[in-house]
Amino acid sequence: MGRDRFTFAHLADAHVGAWPRNPALRERLRQSVLRAIEVAGERGAEFLLISGDLFHTPVPDPSEVAPVAAALRAYVQSGRRIYLIYGSHDYVAHRTSWLDVLSEAGVFIRVAPEAVRPADERWSLPWVEDPPTGALIAGISGRSHGLDRDYYRSMDSSEFRRQPGFRIFQFHAGVEEYLPPHLREKVQGIRLDDLPPGLDYYAGGHIHYTYEGAGPGGGLLVNPGAVFGTNRTDIENGEAGRTHRGVAIVTVERGEATAELVDTLERGSILTLDVDVTGTPADSVSDLIAARVREAAPAAGTLVLPRLHGTLAGGRMTTLDLAATRRALEERGVTLQVDSHEVNSSVGSVSSSVSESTIEEEEVERLLANAADLPAWLREVDGARLTRELLAELGIAKEDGQSNLDYANLRRAGARRLLGVPDTGTR
Repeated sequence: MGRDRFTFAHLADAHVGAWPRNPALRERLRQSVLRAIEVAGERGAEFLLISGDLFHTPVPDPSEVAPVAAALRAYVQSGRRIYLIYGSHDYVAHRTSWLDVLSEAGVFIRVAPEAVRPADERWSLPWVEDPPTGALIAGISGRSHGLDRDYYRSMDSSEFRRQPGFRIFQFHAGVEEYLPPHLREKVQGIRLDDLPPGLDYYAGGHIHYTYEGAGPGGGLLVNPGAVFGTNRTDIENGEAGRTHRGVAIVTVERGEATAELVDTLERGSILTLDVDVTGTPADSVSDLIAARVREAAPAAGTLVLPRLHGTLAGGRMTTLDLAATRRALEERGVTLQVDSHEVNSSVGSVSSSVSESTIEEEEVERLLANAADLPAWLREVDGARLTRELLAELGIAKEDGQSNLDYANLRRAGARRLLGVPDTGTR
């Protein structure tokens, strides 16, 4: 028989190990996650739900895993439980991940079945019970590229829905009806009615943006947002208060759930700057960034994230050298992380650039003229232009602080945009 009153915690999208090329950002993220686990304990949460992407990759660096694993084990050793589903980043089919290792070590209980099924195979939803509270927990783990969407539609949840007690469903997918406006055209999620109807709490993840509402047929649905974030947009949204960064503390009273979203990253500790480099030679961009940072006068302990945009007067961003600027800021306890993917090189600024551009145009036209069985979009007048744009998009260099997965997803998103292909929702 379930208890009338209890408290649990819910977090998602910790992405421990993200920002692999920036130790300060990676450390700040890790500390935010550790603080979220502490808050769960301090607020008396009897169990913790982790709705996917605890880690940024299936096999992160052990130095990233160790402190988080220790905090989770301490939570369990205090008499509490952790229930987890895999996310699109920390799940890998047919291979062992760190989540598998920690599960076998008893750090948490895996909720969702991990079998990879044909899209049309009907299957019954299993569940686990949290004995002290009587709560019943089921879920579906996330998959990259939205490959989990068919699992919802082929799922038979009828037996789970017939069970008495407080029923929780964990999932790692965006719910289309609750997506914020800026994500509706970019993310292909699940529909609200794809979720099992009539449950008591729906513990979401995957979308790095907080939303809250009612599940199908009732019950509270919460996506707490990312604990820290994996890109500049996540950080800007958190700093502006558009989304929460932390953990949801859920109180259950006679079967009704209410959630309090607790931020575990203090606002103001990260400074974002927009820097227009239009008309600036590439070899002068470092000085421009340094001047803007000095003007902002960030306090010690601040992370400074300049976003560069515009068209250079000459040269290419490959000549950008911020080593001296970073060292000077580090002496003041300030960390610099630059985003330059919106910077355009000035065509014709250097003779070699003109030559490369001309050669590329001629080679594209030659290949298109001689190739057989071209798709329609390449046979049209703009085929050569679109091909060059795709080459330019796919040739953008990886920026400092980007993981291989984040870089690849950005390039794919750019290619989809040029081709007019809908975004699959990959993060």
